[in-house]
Amino acid sequence: MRLDEWIAGGGHIQLGGHDIFYRQDGPVDGRPVTLVHGFPTSSHDWAPIVPALVESGCRITTLDLLGFGASAKPARYDYRLTEQASIIEELWERFEIDKTALVSHDYGVSVAQELLHRNANRITAAAFLNGGLYPDLHRPIRIQRLLHGPAGAVLQHLSSEPMYHRSLHEVFGRPVSDEAVHDMWLSTTMNNGKRVQHRLLRYIDERRTHSDRWRTALESYPGPIQFIWGPADPVSGAHVLPRLRERLPDARVLVLDEDPATGHYPQVENPAPVAAALVSFLR
Repeated sequence: MRLDEWIAGGGHIQLGGHDIFYRQDGPVDGRPVTLVHGFPTSSHDWAPIVPALVESGCRITTLDLLGFGASAKPARYDYRLTEQASIIEELWERFEIDKTALVSHDYGVSVAQELLHRNANRITAAAFLNGGLYPDLHRPIRIQRLLHGPAGAVLQHLSSEPMYHRSLHEVFGRPVSDEAVHDMWLSTTMNNGKRVQHRLLRYIDERRTHSDRWRTALESYPGPIQFIWGPADPVSGAHVLPRLRERLPDARVLVLDEDPATGHYPQVENPAPVAAALVSFLR
């Protein structure tokens, strides 16, 4: 499903004083599942796996976090992972979602950890795809380091679609179509999105600030956990797996290492095994 179709199938709602894009897919009485996307893209990353989850009987709720995709992207704003968690909580309240499974990727894993910290009993199961669950293991690529640095506020305006394509292909392990990457570019840049990338990347610092509480939230979570991991990811790839296995020995771990090994975007690069693993886990 292309980005324009994805957006046409959703709606907008005021949450936390901001215009937020959301979608709900699947039977109204299905098992609630919330999907939280990563940086710098949008909920459209989940489009390749949503049909399988819906077919298995899940009620899927997705949203574009503040500053991402089709949601509001206020300039000169202090974007916080903690506020993103509050926006999701408000969305759950609006749609009377009492308990839900939570699936997250990249930037979204930190939002999920904050939600686990606030109320783990609300989360029926937690699945994580490549992300910085442990800040000391997070290895941002060059463009992220530059945008996060002092010159980032200027450099963000100089970014182009070819540069964006090159950066994403640095973190992919498997081929991804030009159409898919173009949609990722559109989701990042719509609503004047280039102007907020430097501020969004402050999540790197926020992860360090809250590292102890988010590590504790993850490692003390009493429900079922699954990790679906692309080992070819230079940012949060194979080097993270020993820590996950050591600290969470009872968790399910799926390593997508079949040649060519999957990289940073498992749900985009290799959706079939990701969808199959989630369908099995969420049952």
